[in-house]
Amino acid sequence: MWIRADRAFTALVDPMIFATAQEIILARAKRYSDDEMLHALKELCSRHGRVSGLLIDEQDAMPSSAAFCHRFGSLIRAYQLIGYTPSIDYSFIEINRYLRARHPEVVQEVITNLATLGVAVERDPVSELLVLDHELAVSVVLSRCLRTNAGSLRWMLRFEEGLRPDLTIAVRMDATNQAIKDYYLFPAIDVTRARLRLAEDNHIELDAYRFDDLQFFFEMAERIPVEGAA
Repeated sequence: MWIRADRAFTALVDPMIFATAQEIILARAKRYSDDEMLHALKELCSRHGRVSGLLIDEQDAMPSSAAFCHRFGSLIRAYQLIGYTPSIDYSFIEINRYLRARHPEVVQEVITNLATLGVAVERDPVSELLVLDHELAVSVVLSRCLRTNAGSLRWMLRFEEGLRPDLTIAVRMDATNQAIKDYYLFPAIDVTRARLRLAEDNHIELDAYRFDDLQFFFEMAERIPVEGAA
């Protein structure tokens, strides 16, 4: 049998503060519909003329910024749904999120094509580094397309210096960052710096490594009997 007694010990937290905190928690635990969440966000934007994650989290009577991210995929997406455009362009956040999700898909496509050629591939689950036939280490990196103030397109490649793969497949995205534009195959011996900036058209010393697809890579990776090579 349990015996319960109020105020048996000195409270660590003032009862009024505790009760207020519980009300806030219960209010935020309420299950809002999409329309209710967006309506609250739109009202907040109207009152302050702007909206941000910090401003959202300061409100007691609406879901947290994390709740908006979970429900709509990101705060930027929620902003778009209420017609709000931040003064700072955060589109790069969405692009980076898309590329992070796309990278494993591209790596898997490479593995699948190699498997059809009989090439054994080991894939490091952390680094995503591919080891072909226990010999050739390959890194696949995706490069986001950037547009300069003058309207030109640029790509910044970042090489895995710590991993030192034998070959880096640099995948350049197109101007929309939704589709692949082309590929660069850089052997480790020719990678002399951690970063490399590419333009739409580069000098032959760089574009000699450019390919429209990965057919050359697959042909290079395929095992050929000595008799067949001869």
